[in-house]
Amino acid sequence: MAEVDREFTAFVSERGAVLLRVAYALAGNQHAAEDLLQNALAKAYARWPRIRGDAEPYVKRILYHDQVSGWRRRARRAEVPVPELPERPAAGDDSDLRLLLRDALRALPPRQRAVLTLRYLEDLSVERTAALLGCRPGTVASQSAKALARLRHLVPALDELADRSEVTR
Repeated sequence: MAEVDREFTAFVSERGAVLLRVAYALAGNQHAAEDLLQNALAKAYARWPRIRGDAEPYVKRILYHDQVSGWRRRARRAEVPVPELPERPAAGDDSDLRLLLRDALRALPPRQRAVLTLRYLEDLSVERTAALLGCRPGTVASQSAKALARLRHLVPALDELADRSEVTR
């Protein structure tokens, strides 16, 4: 059993940062990402002796499934009332744009956030994304289109940025 512990510890030490980055992209905040990753690693550890080959895709799949299952369980998101709505920063520089984009990503439904994470952060194909999420490729394509449209609506500066980057290519 000690060999299994060493292998698992080495895996977490080597790939933990990458897995946390994926979990953060899925969950939208640090605490939820850490919880999501911890649960995924606990599940992977229980099956560690039976995992063949590269364990990273296996753990990522647990992350995606747990995130999707989590939003299915919650009938609605908890809202925190505040006395005044916060001011939204104008998209002036990259840091402002990044903050706006982060907030917009958090506003997306978890499934759309998962699709964007897999497609654009992990750079997976539509087919591979569909296989990981347990849905059809058409669902991935439609969820991706809806998510990108929502991001463009929430952060109009993204269109301007995309136009500028196409001109410089």
